[in-house]
Amino acid sequence: MDWGTELWDQYDIIEKHTQSGLELVEKYVKFVKERTEIEQNYAKQLRNLSKKYSLKRSGKDEPECRLSSYQSFLDILNEMNDYAGQRELIAENMMMSICIDLTKYLQELKQERKTYLMEAKKAQQSLESTYKQLDSSKKRFEREWREAERAAQYAEKTDQDINATKADVEKAKQQAHMRAHVAEECKNDYAAQLQKYNKEQNQFYFNDMPLIFNKLQDLDEKRVRKLAQGYILFSDTEKHVMPIIGKCLEGITKAGTNVNERNDSMVVIEQNKSGFERPGDVEFEDYSQGINRASSDSSLGTPKGPMELLGKNRSKNFWLFSKRSKKFTPERITPTVTEDFAHLPPEQRRKRLQQKLEEICKELQKEVDQSEALGKMKDVYEKNPQMGDPASLASQISQTSQNIERLRGELNKYETWLAEAGGRGDTLRYKAHSFNNNGAHDVHSPDGAHSDESTPDPSQAIYAEFDDDFEDEELTAPIGKCTAMYNFPGASEGTISMQEGEVLAVVEEDKGDGWTRVRRNNGDEGYIPTSYVTIALNK
Repeated sequence: MDWGTELWDQYDIIEKHTQSGLELVEKYVKFVKERTEIEQNYAKQLRNLSKKYSLKRSGKDEPECRLSSYQSFLDILNEMNDYAGQRELIAENMMMSICIDLTKYLQELKQERKTYLMEAKKAQQSLESTYKQLDSSKKRFEREWREAERAAQYAEKTDQDINATKADVEKAKQQAHMRAHVAEECKNDYAAQLQKYNKEQNQFYFNDMPLIFNKLQDLDEKRVRKLAQGYILFSDTEKHVMPIIGKCLEGITKAGTNVNERNDSMVVIEQNKSGFERPGDVEFEDYSQGINRASSDSSLGTPKGPMELLGKNRSKNFWLFSKRSKKFTPERITPTVTEDFAHLPPEQRRKRLQQKLEEICKELQKEVDQSEALGKMKDVYEKNPQMGDPASLASQISQTSQNIERLRGELNKYETWLAEAGGRGDTLRYKAHSFNNNGAHDVHSPDGAHSDESTPDPSQAIYAEFDDDFEDEELTAPIGKCTAMYNFPGASEGTISMQEGEVLAVVEEDKGDGWTRVRRNNGDEGYIPTSYVTIALNK
């Protein structure tokens, strides 16, 4: 069934229906545009929300950042940011595949529909013009036929009139004959026009208009198919990003499962452990016996009280919970920061000194590598002058040597401070090599013999004592196991390398200095950073 056959007389209905279909497409395009605006605003709000609660650069070194609960929260913010990106992608794809495509297709449909309607109007106008010609010829035929009848009646009346002359009768007959001839011509013209109109009318109703109506039907069906595809794309566009959105949500779930309350507690301990001993009992001061009081104060066996441990005035009491005044002044509670970190509690001071030593060792290693590279380059230039002037490297070599000397001084200084802070053999873990004045590794000569040109290091005794401990001690039984969370090169003396995921036996617990002694299955022992592993001790 088609419109040309079934709706041959419903031109107005077809015109209205096709116009309504185009308006539906426009309405759907507008609907999708508003949906994309909602998605874009939603994504923008999610991004702003993630940005609002994300850490600023200045806050990334805060102690809380090492807590698993805090890291999981940051992971959630990152996942939400990625989720916002997927919402933006949905909006972009909907705009491209639905709105822009349908709008372009809609313009083509409007132009095509306009063409078909113009063809219909032209056919209608042509038929109406033919009908007017038919009507005009019909009226003329009617008028001339009546005139011919009147002329014939007049000629007959004149012929019967006895008073009429022969000339009058003849004239009347000629007039009647002429009118009859004109009427006959009008009759033939009317018949011809009628035949022409019937032919055109048949062509109009059985060929021209059905063809146009069928074209409009095809156009409308194409519009419906295209609109249906737009409906499907509305869903498929979001389905295509659902796997990625699912991964974002899985990431949020994983962030929740990664929270480890026990590890967070251990991090808090590691970051805030002061290393102080608990205060001893306050002695009774007997003012009634001055001699006893004096001897009590001067007694060498008296345990240190909280005043000596905390460096506070002896006249003040020690309280576990600090009491702040109503008017908060940072100057009252913020100690003066010193280079040797003496303002920190013993445990935290040792850790900060160890961190500083690590930084100095890394920087020193870079300078040494740079010095060796410059030395090799200088040798190449001396052997092959065409490649460069050896003198051009003098300033760089001099600067590198100065940097090495400066770093060696800082290294010794911080090693001394660490020894004062009670670092148990910690210096050997940070000092990877001994350096001569030129920054080269001259502790041992290439054949393995000790070089006399190397500068003696005051800490060599510590190294020797520590090495003797390793050589003389019998293998102690492991007290637990640990799994490496990160790679550790173990380049410093006394340390041992490990790979992420490697399982090692724990020989000695962390004594508060941030290092744990471990052993491999092959018997190799050494120290590793406690924060680089997860430890499970035997019960």
